[in-house]
Amino acid sequence: MGFKRFDPQDFLVSADAVSSTVWSGNSPELTAFYTSSAQYQQARKYYLSVYQTASNNPSAEVQFDIAYAHRYGSGSLFYNSAVTGSSPASTIYGQYRSLILEDENSQFSFGGVNQDYFYVINVSRARYKEKLLPGSLNLVLSGSTTPLRLTDNSRDVSLPIYYGTQRAYQIVSGSDGTAYNKATGGTGYTPASGSYGLFLPDISVILLNGKALDLASPSGVALNTNLSSNVDGNNPVKLYNSIVSGSSFELNSEETITSDFVFVRARNAEFNYSENPSFISGSTGEVIYPYFINSPQVYPTTVGLYNDANELLAVAKLSRPLQKNFTKEALVRVKLDF
Repeated sequence: MGFKRFDPQDFLVSADAVSSTVWSGNSPELTAFYTSSAQYQQARKYYLSVYQTASNNPSAEVQFDIAYAHRYGSGSLFYNSAVTGSSPASTIYGQYRSLILEDENSQFSFGGVNQDYFYVINVSRARYKEKLLPGSLNLVLSGSTTPLRLTDNSRDVSLPIYYGTQRAYQIVSGSDGTAYNKATGGTGYTPASGSYGLFLPDISVILLNGKALDLASPSGVALNTNLSSNVDGNNPVKLYNSIVSGSSFELNSEETITSDFVFVRARNAEFNYSENPSFISGSTGEVIYPYFINSPQVYPTTVGLYNDANELLAVAKLSRPLQKNFTKEALVRVKLDF
Protein backbone atom coordinates (compact mmCIF):
# COMPACT_ATOMS: atom_id res chain seq x y z
CA MET A 1 0.00 0.00 0.00
CA GLY A 2 1.35 3.41 -0.91
CA PHE A 3 0.37 6.88 0.26
CA LYS A 4 0.64 10.28 -1.39
CA ARG A 5 -0.55 13.71 -0.26
CA PHE A 6 -2.73 15.59 -2.73
CA ASP A 7 -1.82 18.98 -4.11
CA PRO A 8 -4.42 21.81 -4.44
CA GLN A 9 -4.54 21.34 -8.22
CA ASP A 10 -5.66 17.74 -7.71
CA PHE A 11 -9.14 18.92 -6.64
CA LEU A 12 -11.95 20.32 -8.79
CA VAL A 13 -15.57 21.14 -7.95
CA SER A 14 -18.20 20.95 -10.71
CA ALA A 15 -21.97 21.48 -10.81
CA ASP A 16 -24.35 20.01 -13.41
CA ALA A 17 -28.10 20.51 -13.84
CA VAL A 18 -30.05 17.29 -14.32
CA SER A 19 -33.75 17.21 -15.28
CA SER A 20 -36.27 14.46 -14.62
CA THR A 21 -40.00 13.81 -14.78
CA VAL A 22 -42.29 14.84 -11.93
CA TRP A 23 -45.27 12.53 -11.96
CA SER A 24 -45.35 9.01 -10.55
CA GLY A 25 -44.15 6.24 -12.85
CA ASN A 26 -41.64 8.60 -14.49
CA SER A 27 -44.40 9.92 -16.69
CA PRO A 28 -43.77 13.30 -18.38
CA GLU A 29 -47.49 13.94 -18.72
CA LEU A 30 -50.40 13.41 -16.37
CA THR A 31 -53.63 12.67 -18.25
CA ALA A 32 -55.84 11.07 -15.58
CA PHE A 33 -56.79 12.74 -12.32
CA TYR A 34 -58.50 11.34 -9.21
CA THR A 35 -59.50 12.53 -5.76
CA SER A 36 -60.20 10.76 -2.49
CA SER A 37 -63.78 10.82 -1.21
CA ALA A 38 -62.57 10.62 2.39
CA GLN A 39 -60.13 13.50 1.97
CA TYR A 40 -62.75 15.42 0.02
CA GLN A 41 -65.10 15.45 3.00
CA GLN A 42 -62.47 16.29 5.61
CA ALA A 43 -60.15 18.84 4.05
CA ARG A 44 -61.79 20.19 0.89
CA LYS A 45 -62.45 23.62 2.44
CA TYR A 46 -58.66 24.04 2.59
CA TYR A 47 -57.28 22.00 -0.30
CA LEU A 48 -58.00 19.13 -2.66
CA SER A 49 -55.40 16.40 -3.22
CA VAL A 50 -55.12 14.95 -6.71
CA TYR A 51 -53.86 11.40 -7.46
CA GLN A 52 -52.67 9.72 -10.66
CA THR A 53 -54.99 6.75 -10.10
CA ALA A 54 -57.94 5.82 -7.88
CA SER A 55 -57.07 6.64 -4.27
CA ASN A 56 -57.84 3.08 -3.12
CA ASN A 57 -55.26 1.70 -5.55
CA PRO A 58 -52.06 0.61 -3.73
CA SER A 59 -49.99 2.61 -6.22
CA ALA A 60 -51.95 5.83 -5.69
CA GLU A 61 -49.80 8.81 -4.70
CA VAL A 62 -50.64 12.48 -4.28
CA GLN A 63 -49.38 14.37 -7.33
CA PHE A 64 -50.44 17.89 -6.39
CA ASP A 65 -52.90 19.83 -4.23
CA ILE A 66 -55.36 22.51 -5.30
CA ALA A 67 -56.32 25.39 -3.02
CA TYR A 68 -58.31 28.61 -3.38
CA ALA A 69 -57.31 31.93 -1.82
CA HIS A 70 -59.12 35.25 -1.47
CA ARG A 71 -57.76 38.38 0.13
CA TYR A 72 -60.99 39.07 2.04
CA GLY A 73 -62.11 35.47 2.58
CA SER A 74 -64.91 35.43 -0.01
CA GLY A 75 -65.87 32.10 -1.52
CA SER A 76 -65.59 30.10 1.70
CA LEU A 77 -67.38 29.87 5.03
CA PHE A 78 -66.19 32.07 7.88
CA TYR A 79 -64.66 30.31 10.85
CA ASN A 80 -67.01 32.36 13.01
CA SER A 81 -69.97 34.22 11.53
CA ALA A 82 -69.26 37.07 13.91
CA VAL A 83 -65.77 37.58 12.48
CA THR A 84 -66.18 38.88 8.94
CA GLY A 85 -63.57 37.85 6.39
CA SER A 86 -61.83 35.22 8.49
CA SER A 87 -62.11 32.02 6.47
CA PRO A 88 -59.94 29.29 4.92
CA ALA A 89 -59.68 31.39 1.74
CA SER A 90 -58.24 34.36 3.62
CA THR A 91 -55.92 32.11 5.63
CA ILE A 92 -54.51 30.54 2.46
CA TYR A 93 -54.11 33.98 0.88
CA GLY A 94 -52.14 35.14 3.91
CA GLN A 95 -50.05 31.96 3.92
CA TYR A 96 -48.85 32.44 0.34
CA ARG A 97 -48.50 36.18 0.78
CA SER A 98 -46.04 35.55 3.62
CA LEU A 99 -44.27 32.78 1.71
CA ILE A 100 -43.92 34.60 -1.60
CA LEU A 101 -44.32 38.36 -1.10
CA GLU A 102 -42.85 38.32 2.42
CA ASP A 103 -45.00 41.32 3.33
CA GLU A 104 -48.38 41.01 5.02
CA ASN A 105 -49.52 44.34 3.56
CA SER A 106 -48.77 43.45 -0.06
CA GLN A 107 -51.20 42.33 -2.74
CA PHE A 108 -50.65 39.79 -5.48
CA SER A 109 -50.14 41.13 -8.98
CA PHE A 110 -50.30 39.06 -12.16
CA GLY A 111 -48.67 40.70 -15.14
CA GLY A 112 -48.95 44.10 -13.50
CA VAL A 113 -52.65 43.79 -12.57
CA ASN A 114 -53.55 43.46 -8.88
CA GLN A 115 -55.98 40.67 -8.04
CA ASP A 116 -57.80 39.70 -4.86
CA TYR A 117 -58.10 35.97 -5.47
CA PHE A 118 -56.21 33.12 -7.08
CA TYR A 119 -55.90 29.34 -7.22
CA VAL A 120 -52.88 27.39 -6.03
CA ILE A 121 -51.43 24.21 -7.52
CA ASN A 122 -48.86 22.93 -5.07
CA VAL A 123 -46.81 20.02 -6.44
CA SER A 124 -46.24 17.29 -3.84
CA ARG A 125 -42.73 17.44 -2.39
CA ALA A 126 -42.29 13.72 -3.01
CA ARG A 127 -42.65 14.23 -6.76
CA TYR A 128 -39.48 16.22 -7.41
CA LYS A 129 -35.91 16.42 -6.14
CA GLU A 130 -34.85 20.07 -5.89
CA LYS A 131 -37.07 22.39 -7.93
CA LEU A 132 -39.36 22.54 -10.94
CA LEU A 133 -37.91 23.08 -14.40
CA PRO A 134 -38.86 26.40 -16.07
CA GLY A 135 -40.12 25.91 -19.59
CA SER A 136 -41.55 22.46 -18.88
CA LEU A 137 -45.00 23.58 -17.71
CA ASN A 138 -47.80 22.71 -20.12
CA LEU A 139 -51.25 22.74 -18.52
CA VAL A 140 -54.47 22.40 -20.47
CA LEU A 141 -57.65 23.74 -18.87
CA SER A 142 -61.02 23.24 -20.46
CA GLY A 143 -64.45 24.66 -19.85
CA SER A 144 -67.46 24.44 -22.13
CA THR A 145 -65.65 25.49 -25.30
CA THR A 146 -62.05 26.02 -26.48
CA PRO A 147 -59.29 24.55 -24.25
CA LEU A 148 -56.85 27.01 -22.69
CA ARG A 149 -53.18 26.00 -22.91
CA LEU A 150 -50.92 27.55 -20.29
CA THR A 151 -47.16 27.64 -19.81
CA ASP A 152 -44.57 29.83 -18.10
CA ASN A 153 -42.77 32.55 -20.05
CA SER A 154 -39.24 31.51 -19.03
CA ARG A 155 -38.02 31.30 -22.64
CA ASP A 156 -39.41 34.71 -23.50
CA VAL A 157 -37.51 36.63 -20.81
CA SER A 158 -33.81 36.89 -20.09
CA LEU A 159 -34.28 37.09 -16.32
CA PRO A 160 -37.04 35.96 -13.94
CA ILE A 161 -38.86 38.36 -11.69
CA TYR A 162 -38.37 38.16 -7.94
CA TYR A 163 -40.91 38.46 -5.15
CA GLY A 164 -38.75 38.85 -2.07
CA THR A 165 -36.34 35.93 -2.43
CA GLN A 166 -38.62 33.87 -4.67
CA ARG A 167 -37.84 33.45 -8.37
CA ALA A 168 -40.98 33.63 -10.53
CA TYR A 169 -42.19 33.61 -14.12
CA GLN A 170 -45.50 34.78 -15.52
CA ILE A 171 -47.94 32.12 -16.67
CA VAL A 172 -49.17 32.83 -20.19
CA SER A 173 -51.18 31.20 -22.93
CA GLY A 174 -48.64 29.21 -24.93
CA SER A 175 -46.51 26.10 -24.71
CA ASP A 176 -43.02 24.95 -23.70
CA GLY A 177 -42.07 28.22 -22.01
CA THR A 178 -43.08 30.53 -24.88
CA ALA A 179 -46.22 32.63 -25.34
CA TYR A 180 -48.32 32.25 -28.44
CA ASN A 181 -47.64 34.89 -31.09
CA LYS A 182 -44.41 35.91 -29.35
CA ALA A 183 -42.80 36.55 -32.73
CA THR A 184 -45.42 39.21 -33.50
CA GLY A 185 -45.31 40.85 -30.09
CA GLY A 186 -47.85 38.74 -28.25
CA THR A 187 -47.37 38.37 -24.48
CA GLY A 188 -49.84 35.58 -23.79
CA TYR A 189 -51.65 37.78 -21.25
CA THR A 190 -55.41 38.33 -21.04
CA PRO A 191 -56.80 41.54 -22.59
CA ALA A 192 -57.39 43.27 -19.23
CA SER A 193 -56.78 40.90 -16.32
CA GLY A 194 -53.01 40.54 -16.64
CA SER A 195 -51.20 37.23 -16.91
CA TYR A 196 -52.68 33.86 -16.03
CA GLY A 197 -50.62 33.58 -12.87
CA LEU A 198 -47.15 32.96 -11.50
CA PHE A 199 -44.84 29.97 -11.78
CA LEU A 200 -42.50 29.67 -8.79
CA PRO A 201 -40.12 26.77 -9.54
CA ASP A 202 -38.04 26.89 -6.35
CA ILE A 203 -41.02 26.24 -4.06
CA SER A 204 -42.99 24.09 -6.55
CA VAL A 205 -45.99 26.43 -6.56
CA ILE A 206 -48.21 27.50 -9.45
CA LEU A 207 -50.55 30.42 -8.80
CA LEU A 208 -53.40 30.81 -11.28
CA ASN A 209 -55.14 34.14 -11.70
CA GLY A 210 -58.77 33.43 -10.82
CA LYS A 211 -60.12 36.45 -12.65
CA ALA A 212 -58.35 35.38 -15.84
CA LEU A 213 -59.78 31.86 -15.62
CA ASP A 214 -63.26 33.27 -15.04
CA LEU A 215 -63.17 34.99 -18.44
CA ALA A 216 -65.15 33.45 -21.26
CA SER A 217 -63.38 31.46 -23.96
CA PRO A 218 -60.96 31.91 -25.64
CA SER A 219 -59.31 34.16 -23.01
CA GLY A 220 -60.46 32.00 -20.08
CA VAL A 221 -62.48 28.90 -19.32
CA ALA A 222 -65.52 30.50 -17.64
CA LEU A 223 -64.54 28.91 -14.33
CA ASN A 224 -67.27 30.89 -12.49
CA THR A 225 -65.44 31.30 -9.19
CA ASN A 226 -67.93 31.81 -6.36
CA LEU A 227 -67.05 35.14 -4.77
CA SER A 228 -69.98 35.36 -2.36
CA SER A 229 -69.27 36.14 1.27
CA ASN A 230 -69.59 33.41 3.91
CA VAL A 231 -70.52 30.59 1.53
CA ASP A 232 -68.92 27.28 0.73
CA GLY A 233 -68.04 28.08 -2.88
CA ASN A 234 -66.35 24.71 -3.49
CA ASN A 235 -63.92 26.58 -5.75
CA PRO A 236 -60.99 24.10 -5.72
CA VAL A 237 -63.31 21.51 -7.27
CA LYS A 238 -64.07 23.90 -10.14
CA LEU A 239 -60.41 24.13 -11.07
CA TYR A 240 -60.05 20.37 -10.61
CA ASN A 241 -62.91 19.73 -13.05
CA SER A 242 -61.30 22.07 -15.57
CA ILE A 243 -57.99 20.18 -15.27
CA VAL A 244 -59.81 16.86 -15.71
CA SER A 245 -61.52 18.16 -18.84
CA GLY A 246 -58.21 19.38 -20.24
CA SER A 247 -56.64 15.98 -19.47
CA SER A 248 -53.03 17.11 -19.96
CA PHE A 249 -50.57 18.36 -17.35
CA GLU A 250 -46.88 18.26 -18.28
CA LEU A 251 -44.16 19.24 -15.83
CA ASN A 252 -40.52 18.33 -15.17
CA SER A 253 -38.12 18.98 -12.32
CA GLU A 254 -34.41 19.71 -12.14
CA GLU A 255 -31.63 19.44 -9.62
CA THR A 256 -28.08 20.64 -9.42
CA ILE A 257 -25.66 17.80 -8.71
CA THR A 258 -22.40 19.02 -7.23
CA SER A 259 -19.41 16.80 -7.87
CA ASP A 260 -15.95 16.79 -6.34
CA PHE A 261 -13.30 15.50 -8.72
CA VAL A 262 -10.09 14.17 -7.21
CA PHE A 263 -7.22 13.47 -9.61
CA VAL A 264 -5.02 10.66 -8.31
CA ARG A 265 -1.66 10.82 -10.07
CA ALA A 266 0.77 7.92 -9.98
CA ARG A 267 4.01 8.99 -11.61
CA ASN A 268 6.48 6.57 -13.14
CA ALA A 269 8.59 6.22 -9.95
CA GLU A 270 5.59 5.84 -7.61
CA PHE A 271 3.39 2.92 -6.54
CA ASN A 272 5.49 0.28 -8.29
CA TYR A 273 5.83 -2.11 -5.33
CA SER A 274 3.16 -4.00 -3.46
CA GLU A 275 2.73 -5.32 0.09
CA ASN A 276 0.82 -8.30 -1.23
CA PRO A 277 2.22 -11.59 0.25
CA SER A 278 2.86 -12.85 -3.27
CA PHE A 279 5.23 -9.90 -3.84
CA ILE A 280 6.99 -9.36 -0.47
CA SER A 281 8.26 -12.01 1.92
CA GLY A 282 6.29 -11.92 5.14
CA SER A 283 9.26 -13.01 7.24
CA THR A 284 12.09 -10.88 5.80
CA GLY A 285 10.23 -8.08 3.98
CA GLU A 286 12.29 -8.67 0.87
CA VAL A 287 11.06 -8.88 -2.70
CA ILE A 288 10.48 -12.58 -3.35
CA TYR A 289 11.49 -12.51 -7.00
CA PRO A 290 14.77 -10.67 -7.71
CA TYR A 291 13.50 -9.75 -11.17
CA PHE A 292 10.92 -7.46 -9.53
CA ILE A 293 13.57 -5.43 -7.70
CA ASN A 294 14.51 -3.39 -10.77
CA SER A 295 11.55 -4.19 -12.97
CA PRO A 296 8.43 -4.53 -10.77
CA GLN A 297 4.99 -5.22 -12.21
CA VAL A 298 1.95 -4.39 -10.04
CA TYR A 299 -1.77 -4.12 -10.77
CA PRO A 300 -3.60 -1.55 -8.58
CA THR A 301 -7.33 -2.17 -8.23
CA THR A 302 -8.42 0.31 -5.56
CA VAL A 303 -7.90 3.96 -4.65
CA GLY A 304 -8.47 4.95 -1.03
CA LEU A 305 -8.92 8.55 0.15
CA TYR A 306 -7.62 9.27 3.67
CA ASN A 307 -7.63 12.29 5.93
CA ASP A 308 -4.67 13.60 7.95
CA ALA A 309 -5.54 11.22 10.79
CA ASN A 310 -5.02 8.30 8.41
CA GLU A 311 -8.75 7.49 8.48
CA LEU A 312 -10.23 6.00 5.32
CA LEU A 313 -12.98 8.32 4.02
CA ALA A 314 -13.82 6.91 0.60
CA VAL A 315 -12.94 4.00 -1.66
CA ALA A 316 -12.92 4.02 -5.46
CA LYS A 317 -12.80 0.71 -7.32
CA LEU A 318 -11.27 0.58 -10.78
CA SER A 319 -13.25 -1.15 -13.51
CA ARG A 320 -10.24 -3.40 -14.16
CA PRO A 321 -6.71 -3.80 -12.69
CA LEU A 322 -4.29 -1.16 -13.93
CA GLN A 323 -0.76 -2.24 -14.87
CA LYS A 324 1.92 -0.07 -13.24
CA ASN A 325 5.73 -0.14 -13.52
CA PHE A 326 8.65 2.29 -13.91
CA THR A 327 7.74 2.87 -17.56
CA LYS A 328 4.08 3.77 -16.95
CA GLU A 329 2.25 6.62 -15.27
CA ALA A 330 -1.39 6.56 -14.23
CA LEU A 331 -4.07 9.22 -13.76
CA VAL A 332 -7.25 8.11 -12.01
CA ARG A 333 -10.14 10.56 -11.76
CA VAL A 334 -12.35 9.97 -8.72
CA LYS A 335 -15.81 11.57 -8.80
CA LEU A 336 -17.72 12.22 -5.57
CA ASP A 337 -21.37 13.25 -6.04
CA PHE A 338 -23.41 14.87 -3.28
